[in-house]
Amino acid sequence: MNTYQNPVLKGFYPDPSVVRVNDDYYMVNSSFQYFPAIPIHHSKDLVHWELIGHVITENDDLYLSETSDSHGIWAPDISYCNGEFYVFATLRLNDPPENNTGELRKTLFMKSKNPEGPYSKPVVLDIDHIDPAHFVDDDGTHYCITAPGITITKLSDDCCSIVEPPVNVWPGTGLRCPEGPHILRKDGWYYAILAEGGTGFGHRISVGRSKNLFGPYESSPYNPALKQTDPTAEIQRAGHGDLIQTQNGDWWVTYLCCRVNEGKCTTMGRETALDKVTWTDDGWFIVNEKENKNPSAENEAPDLPWTEYEEKTFDDFDDDKLSLEWEFIRNPRTDKISLTKNKGFFTIETGEYDLCERSSYNTLVRRETELTYSLSTKLEFEPFANGQQAGITCYYGINNHIKCCMIYDNGLKLRVYENRNAEKSINGEIALDPDVKTVYLKVRVIKQTREFFYSLDNETWILIGRVGRCYFLSDEGVTVGKHHTGTLVGIYAYNGKNDKTVDAKFDWVDYKA
Repeated sequence: MNTYQNPVLKGFYPDPSVVRVNDDYYMVNSSFQYFPAIPIHHSKDLVHWELIGHVITENDDLYLSETSDSHGIWAPDISYCNGEFYVFATLRLNDPPENNTGELRKTLFMKSKNPEGPYSKPVVLDIDHIDPAHFVDDDGTHYCITAPGITITKLSDDCCSIVEPPVNVWPGTGLRCPEGPHILRKDGWYYAILAEGGTGFGHRISVGRSKNLFGPYESSPYNPALKQTDPTAEIQRAGHGDLIQTQNGDWWVTYLCCRVNEGKCTTMGRETALDKVTWTDDGWFIVNEKENKNPSAENEAPDLPWTEYEEKTFDDFDDDKLSLEWEFIRNPRTDKISLTKNKGFFTIETGEYDLCERSSYNTLVRRETELTYSLSTKLEFEPFANGQQAGITCYYGINNHIKCCMIYDNGLKLRVYENRNAEKSINGEIALDPDVKTVYLKVRVIKQTREFFYSLDNETWILIGRVGRCYFLSDEGVTVGKHHTGTLVGIYAYNGKNDKTVDAKFDWVDYKA
């Protein structure tokens, strides 16, 4: 019997929703302000997942350019109906006073005959709730299930319009933040599945059931069905689950979790975990064993064909399209980036906004997947005006990130900038010979410590600066704005608030975990 370790999908992949079609499994996760939006993974064994596409890939279909941190796409749901994949998601709008519409959320609906897409343009449903899930009853009626609690909105047959207004049928068990709702139909029961306690260290999965879709619902005597009760365990913040039955009849649950980083700090954000579901004799479900409903760090794998996929960690930018692992922070400006302008390079024209501004664009990042890793890149760059810079970033949000760059500031320099909850500082600087046009940059991450190096030959590395206690790159360490994502790492270019631009040419990026 094979075993696996949690999380099964590492890095910032929260709020999993999974569907099985024959012997294949497909999953979607929240993407917030990152673009393209709503990553889609495929698996044969529920343990190994391959990124196959995104639901929203066109700028015109989703405007994120002024979206606040941790707003945007929340908690998508994927289902399979009438030969098509249906995806529902919350579009979390900015807060007042920027948004004076009276609505904070819209519900988006998209569909495709192929799991990887392309998907239809989003249909906007005026459901001002969060965490939509698609449920089709025995008679074929379509419903959108949203939070708070279990709130049911009847939809048209094509799911493009609302037929009846929302009705709350179960508020949950009484704990705060009853969200992440799903309805499961099994053995004559409607099972209501909720995340409760907030998406922090009190997170859990709670269950209710009813013989009627609209209630009344009774709470499970075994609640919570899943909750981490061991404060010393590596896996924490477990909740927001979605059940799936294998082709063999076994039941499993995917749910979000976090791995802690030197205390109550989760720099990689919320990830996706997997555990076995057990049904009790009286028709309730719990996760793992009745005596221990904690999430597992290691477990026996599902009885499914063990199928591994190669992870792409080195990108030489030789293809005509970016690898699916890459994300932009908000919408990209496609007229200022290119894979063909300088063949074999990803070229970024320096933009007029810094990473501390929501208007910043064309920062290219990927998820951190381990607490210890390194990322390096080869950069060809000839800045000539003060402020022009390009390099690598460890990025949580506009108020929390680190930059390591080659910069022109009355001469050519290498510099490490820290932005810690909007408090900015320089953490290292080295002057460069004015004739240098190519430099190698590297970040080495060891838990909460991040060290930044440069090299002129990719062999001898010299320390530029070190940033310790990187608690500010975690959900728990953010003190300004919402904080539901995780730290990503990648490359950027910025013109330093002048009207002179220059190309930053990145030859390759190498991620080693």
